[in-house]
Amino acid sequence: MSAAEPLSLEQLRQLLAEGVPAGSSDDDSVRRQWWAALATLQDDFLLPLGAQQGVWLASPLPALHEPALLQQLQGWVWAPAELGDLLQAGSPLLPPGVSTAPARAAGGFQRLPLLEADGTDPLLLVLTPRLQVAMALLGDPGQRRLVVRFDPPTLSAALSLLDERLQHTDPEQGQRLRQAIQALGPLQSDEQLAQRFWPRLAERLAAMAPSLTLQPLVHRSAAADATAASGPSSELALLEALTHEVRTPLATIRTLIRSLLRRSDLPELVRQRLQQIDGECSEQIDRFGLIFLAAELQREPPTGDQALARTDLARLLEQLEPVWSRQLLRRSLALELRCSPELPLVLSDPARLETVLGGLVDRFSRGLPAGAVVRLSLQPAGARLKLRFSASAAVLVEPGEAAAAERVGPVLSWNPGTGSLQLSRQATQRLFHSLGGRLAERAGNDLTVFFPVASS
Repeated sequence: MSAAEPLSLEQLRQLLAEGVPAGSSDDDSVRRQWWAALATLQDDFLLPLGAQQGVWLASPLPALHEPALLQQLQGWVWAPAELGDLLQAGSPLLPPGVSTAPARAAGGFQRLPLLEADGTDPLLLVLTPRLQVAMALLGDPGQRRLVVRFDPPTLSAALSLLDERLQHTDPEQGQRLRQAIQALGPLQSDEQLAQRFWPRLAERLAAMAPSLTLQPLVHRSAAADATAASGPSSELALLEALTHEVRTPLATIRTLIRSLLRRSDLPELVRQRLQQIDGECSEQIDRFGLIFLAAELQREPPTGDQALARTDLARLLEQLEPVWSRQLLRRSLALELRCSPELPLVLSDPARLETVLGGLVDRFSRGLPAGAVVRLSLQPAGARLKLRFSASAAVLVEPGEAAAAERVGPVLSWNPGTGSLQLSRQATQRLFHSLGGRLAERAGNDLTVFFPVASS
């Protein structure tokens, strides 16, 4: 590397990963770990420390979302240029009510340019007098991993790399960061932090409902760069930014709700209402994540060589039945699931399939009246398994009666009957095609997905 080239944030991720075993996760699962780690860090470690000074550095988007922390800590974020292009000057990236110092950029942090060599995997460093931590995602496809470091030597080396980076790219911000760190005074390091952090993270992951996590804001190929100004590419960038805008306050609300639910003195009615709010937040977070995934497939269609695995679809449906039943019950709907006995395995991607199927349950049931029953049946159909969605006969719409959905861009449609945005039929078909399935839809009353049976 020449002297003129600044150190990259990818080098920082590699530094944090030194001595950490290689990963074996896919991108969806490792990003679920990332969001759980963020919630664990904020809810279980930073907030209990009370009011404190500190600094945080993140890329490629703001990672912290707790208002109390954002008010206390000084932030620096290496963000893509597209983020500045999409948002007007002064528009917030954080939930309403977060105060910002005049010297900082809009949103409560100083925005710095993200370079091409930096990559777009999430990165976060937090320094307070009583807690210091660095987190990152990295790794090739199929070898992804979450890295969390608390040890002072690694954190000191990471800060030295960032200081060298800022001295090269923005000396003024480098000076501000050094002054902010010096103002923290002596840093205390708890040697037991790691031993306490990982069990709490495991507990949170075990309690999480299936959820599709967000992809990077910028994830371009060379072909996408050549068409950056095109309509679909611009829409994708806008959807990514809006997804973050929606998910940040929802994640804050959900974190606060779950902290309240741990109290033992809540009246039962209050507990039920909080659980309903938690479920609504999770449902909308998943919904916007699914919209993002559909937009990604619109821009970069599958090549046909995507890795599909042997999947027990019947067992997956039985595991998800309680989640879907609770989701439908909030709209006074019921769910019936019938699976033929001794069904063979299918070829699909189980990590994404559960979320895409959940999105289809939501899409199918959105226009049904209270009291309706959503029926799911899984049975053999030659060399495939047929998963059929149908509604109770009393609420079926006759052909021609259903309101036609109005297309809004490449992946979204507007349903006048329900007054909501949803994935278009073409986008939904493309999602299932990427998972090895084929979707057939008839007048909104009957949806069928066919999955190929896995060879013995």
